[in-house]
Amino acid sequence: MVKKIVYLWLIIFGGLISATAQILTPQQYIDKYKDLAIREMKRMGVPAAITLAQGLLETENGNSDLVRRSNNHFGIKCKSSWTAEGVTHDDDAPGECFRSYKDAEASYRDHSNYLRGTDRYASLFTLDPADYKGWAKGLRKAGYATNPRYPDILIKNIEQYNLQQYSLAAAKDVPKTETGKYEDNKEPPAEKPSGVNPLTSDNNDDINITEEGFIHYINGHKYINAKKGISLLAIATSADIDLSKLLAFNDLTTDGILKNDQIIFLQRKSKTGDKDFYMVQPQESLYDIAQKNGIQLKYLLMYNELTESSVMPAGKKLYLTPTAQTQQAAVIKNEIAATVVKKTVLATKKTHAVQPKEGLYFIAKKYQVTVQQLREWNNLTTDNLKIGQQLIVSK
Repeated sequence: MVKKIVYLWLIIFGGLISATAQILTPQQYIDKYKDLAIREMKRMGVPAAITLAQGLLETENGNSDLVRRSNNHFGIKCKSSWTAEGVTHDDDAPGECFRSYKDAEASYRDHSNYLRGTDRYASLFTLDPADYKGWAKGLRKAGYATNPRYPDILIKNIEQYNLQQYSLAAAKDVPKTETGKYEDNKEPPAEKPSGVNPLTSDNNDDINITEEGFIHYINGHKYINAKKGISLLAIATSADIDLSKLLAFNDLTTDGILKNDQIIFLQRKSKTGDKDFYMVQPQESLYDIAQKNGIQLKYLLMYNELTESSVMPAGKKLYLTPTAQTQQAAVIKNEIAATVVKKTVLATKKTHAVQPKEGLYFIAKKYQVTVQQLREWNNLTTDNLKIGQQLIVSK
């Protein structure tokens, strides 16, 4: 009997030690996820310091019930566009739906996509990536959080744990947010390195093709900033590339003199961009967008179901990968299917119009049914509800 009691005590005590050991400190959370934050900053432009500060706050240093159940590091709710898994969690209202991810990387990636792809956060990407105070205040102003102290908490986390170092580590690789037509770098060429082969335009500007200082990269592919007045044949000759290949690399069909400063690729562009989507800037053509993102024009058109003559308004979201386009199509298809189902059943079933702050658990309790029954009767894929949404509450 004594042995059994001792054995039971050891199991309980050992479990407590194990549970305590799993609690992360702020620094442990930072060390564990800093590489993800840096990678996402390079991919989509969200400052790593801001990402980590939000993660610390939203997950209670990685220890919250929500993050343990869902890998959701940023408290992002399901919303109507979310078609993947979700979990219920009491927040502003009981039983709200929060996005669920297979791992932390998926959560960090979705966080970047969410900020980059939501119009109300667009102004943040015009800020200096090192301006963490501007980002913290801008997130609150754009509606990311309702707590008036949200910016102060983020700023305190960044300064207390020196999170700015991770933003600075990725700053040079941050994708630029274009505000207009592409402009060449303004720095003067000064001394030309050995091996330079200059091309002179009609206005005496030089274009330099060399392995050091004058060749740049977009989406992993070499390009130069060609000045107006340069001929494509001259560029091809200087770069030792067949003219036909240079034209193909740049989605062109004929040689000619450049009428404007232009990005000219010296390698074939990719079939996909290095980010999921791009926001159209004023007066941009689809060709401009393909060049700026290092993606072949035909694939840009295909992902967005466009033609070369299509005109895109400023602020329009264009997909740069087939995955992003497919996901959006699936969202639209699901919404259409859900609408058809609702119209079919609402005429004969007892229904309830969702009120502010109501979640599935509240409604299920009110009508003495189970949450699972509500999900099945209404073909719900998430627990996220909209105000005014009609739910079948009895069979």
